[in-house]
Amino acid sequence: MEPLTTAAIALGSVVATKALERTGEIVGETLWNKTGDLLVKLRKHSPDVVAAIEKAPEQALDYGKAVIEVEAAAKVNPEIAQAVQEVATAAQAETNQNFIQLIQEIADTLKSQSQQPIFNNNQKFADEIKNFFQGNTFNAPVTFN
Repeated sequence: MEPLTTAAIALGSVVATKALERTGEIVGETLWNKTGDLLVKLRKHSPDVVAAIEKAPEQALDYGKAVIEVEAAAKVNPEIAQAVQEVATAAQAETNQNFIQLIQEIADTLKSQSQQPIFNNNQKFADEIKNFFQGNTFNAPVTFN
């Protein structure tokens, strides 16, 4: 899977998990633990990003910028890279329908935000995130044009 897609899925998973926590809903224990681990590791490298993530969804998050920063942190820190991958894997196994719906809403938000330089096509990128949760990610290579 493309590193940028993995970072986006992990970021969306953290935000969705926090949103469900605030409403009293529960996600799987594995996902819960993995998102917590990612935030702890990411806080050491990018405390501003973690602060913005923790304020979401009550305060708008620039997902494009946050994804880029999470990916950059993962590139320089193998622990963060591993945590990002673990969150993405745990997110795909999550069965909570509200969680899946929140991820799709996050993908829609990414579509509507202003285009970041690294994303040539936010629509396509957001669709890749949705496809990940619908089981289509592994049927074809992921490319960003």
